[in-house]
Amino acid sequence: MTKYQLNVAHLYGNLLNTYGDNGNLLMLRYVAEKLGVTFNAEVVSIHEPFDPEKYDLVFFGGGQDFEQVIVSQDIQSKKEALTSYIENDGVMLAICGGYQLLGHYYIGANGEKINGIGALDHYTLSQENNRFIGDIVIHNEEFDETYYGFENHNGRTFLGKGEKPLGKVIQGQGNNGEDQTEGVVYRNVFGSYFHGPLLARNEHLAERLIRTALANRYGNVEI
Repeated sequence: MTKYQLNVAHLYGNLLNTYGDNGNLLMLRYVAEKLGVTFNAEVVSIHEPFDPEKYDLVFFGGGQDFEQVIVSQDIQSKKEALTSYIENDGVMLAICGGYQLLGHYYIGANGEKINGIGALDHYTLSQENNRFIGDIVIHNEEFDETYYGFENHNGRTFLGKGEKPLGKVIQGQGNNGEDQTEGVVYRNVFGSYFHGPLLARNEHLAERLIRTALANRYGNVEI
């Protein structure tokens, strides 16, 4: 048995896996095991409760509008638990649709308003006959780290109170193509539009997530 272990929730992992984003979970497992940490992951999906006391780390991926509408309806029953997890500094990585659903709402491709849970203070609008597609590079000044990835999204997200961007756009469009922000950091929640998946090209961010989750659970750890 290893000295440390992490319990991980994969939110709606059987429904949301656009562009192979489940690879982020594989990367988190890979980094955890390299650090000698047992990685216990399970899917939490529709009609299943989310226990904020049970998990050390949460991954929330994205999907097409059809699946995201289903998730949008179900996640309202998990709103209180997820908000509690976030406000108690639980570690979460949210990609694309998952990132959008943590906010107040997003506007779908057909103009419909799809409700999020408002755990984070951002909202997302849609574009007409346009998508942000291509390679993207951002820099996080707080960590002095550069992240590389690929974006492919119709949404234009605008950050709100208490939110910082994951990074400033060096190349690409980012959250909305206007303010040079990409992604979000709120407490220990990290959100992004990076596909690819994000962590496969940015191992230092994967290690940051693992080490933060370990510190939450065990305090100072010797690895």
